[in-house]
Amino acid sequence: RGDPRLRMVAQPPAPLTIQLLPAASSFAGVAIASDQDHLVYAAADLQAAVVQFEAVTGIRPAEGGRHPGRGTRNYLVGLGPSSYLEIIGPDLEHPIPDGAGMPFGIDRLDGALLLTWAVHPPDIIVAARSSAEHGAALGDPLWMNRQTPTGRQLTWRIASAIPLPFSGVTPFLIDWAYSVHPAADPDLPAARLVSLTATHPDPAGALEVLEALGLALPVTAGPVGLTAILETPRGFVALHRADTRVGQTGRKSPIGIRSTRRAMQGRALRSGGTSGRA
Repeated sequence: RGDPRLRMVAQPPAPLTIQLLPAASSFAGVAIASDQDHLVYAAADLQAAVVQFEAVTGIRPAEGGRHPGRGTRNYLVGLGPSSYLEIIGPDLEHPIPDGAGMPFGIDRLDGALLLTWAVHPPDIIVAARSSAEHGAALGDPLWMNRQTPTGRQLTWRIASAIPLPFSGVTPFLIDWAYSVHPAADPDLPAARLVSLTATHPDPAGALEVLEALGLALPVTAGPVGLTAILETPRGFVALHRADTRVGQTGRKSPIGIRSTRRAMQGRALRSGGTSGRA
């Protein structure tokens, strides 16, 4: 029942896993573009996801804010001066109106996953046009806003679509206009994004979009998946979507978080140190 396009986003092949990797792990690849903005870690149970993230990484995500009229709220972890990890899920205190849907089909999730990512291009209009011309139509940018816990107002434009083009392997677009970037908050807890890789059944199509946007994300053939490697106080941690698990995992937690001490294998995209709903 419902829109079948939303089911494409809301029923991923497998839940998010979080893996603690050996300190000796190494990651090879090319630098992530400086206009990378944020990773979207979406969860059906936001508070459980935040607690589990802290348990694995040793980092307590900071409250971001609520998205008025969208039924979601978020928590943030900095990844650089202009990049961050967004943990997003339902805002139980401010539900969406009857008949409305949450961003990214979050209201249809039954677990958590590294869903997609965003970039902040120099010109969001030009980038949206280029993305559409190469097979990833995002629609016209829309204005959005939210208030931070300290009362500061953030305003941005976003170009995103449901279903997510290439199931989220290719990014959506964001323009922070005159707002201070959320990652610039000096009190934001931080990790370091070491690498980002992807798999997709149509890697050539995804790579065409990425090249048009000036991005060099490695994409190989396989089930839809994203893997981000973070350096945290407890070591290297891998965030996954779909079947992109690293090594052999241990016992599954209630929201699909796992740990491992097996070695990291495969290619990765190394971060140059900087780089939804926002």
